[in-house]
Amino acid sequence: MNFKLTIQYDGTDFHGWQMQGELRTVQGELTRALSRIDGRDVVVHGSGRTDAGVHAEGQVANVQLEKQITPEKLRAAINGNTGKDVRVIHVEVVSENFHARYSALEKTYLYRIMNGPVMSPFWLRYAHQEARPLDLEHMRLTAKLFLGTHDWTAFSATHSDVGSRTRTINRLEVSEALDRHARSRMIEITASADGFLRYMVRFIVGALLMTGRHEIDECRLKSALFTGTRAFAAETAPAKGLTLKRVSYDDGRD
Repeated sequence: MNFKLTIQYDGTDFHGWQMQGELRTVQGELTRALSRIDGRDVVVHGSGRTDAGVHAEGQVANVQLEKQITPEKLRAAINGNTGKDVRVIHVEVVSENFHARYSALEKTYLYRIMNGPVMSPFWLRYAHQEARPLDLEHMRLTAKLFLGTHDWTAFSATHSDVGSRTRTINRLEVSEALDRHARSRMIEITASADGFLRYMVRFIVGALLMTGRHEIDECRLKSALFTGTRAFAAETAPAKGLTLKRVSYDDGRD
């Protein structure tokens, strides 16, 4: 049977999603657990890679197992054989044609920024602190530039094995609220697209932070975006502030 897994993890102590030899990764952890459960080597397909330090609230994977087992028992078995910083929160049987990566229609990431002079210990692992004031309206105006279909060469890792760097961003929103735990301003950047390149969200967030501090003008950003050239040295926002929120499929479910 082909099982769809919805997964949450704290990425702090993982070397990302993808298996890397003896290094601890989310895919490696799940592969070892599922191979033990099925009594053979299995392949766990993820919806996409997350980098070291990046978290997930709604990562999706699929795996084909020979063992006859209910989704509820499989969830319990996986969680009983993995570290507590990764948990399968939902399991369902899906069609043989379902593939976590190739069937995905849209992915949504959330980046959290604690904008204040003191970093709350409650958010130390899950948000990036920016102590300097940020111009939120300027960040929102800049975010509109990124909507639509573009070549994201200037906003992604230099070395990549993808064939095309063209992606479509459907949503890029900048919001703020007073966080009751930190008693400080929390800024959230939400990005939804048909796919993301490596470091793409973190480069976009870095550019938005620079505009929020009035360190870069709109013309330079437009030049980088529309020509695909690295016309400026955009900072890469730290991984710990980034969370994969959900992956959407054509059945209308995440």
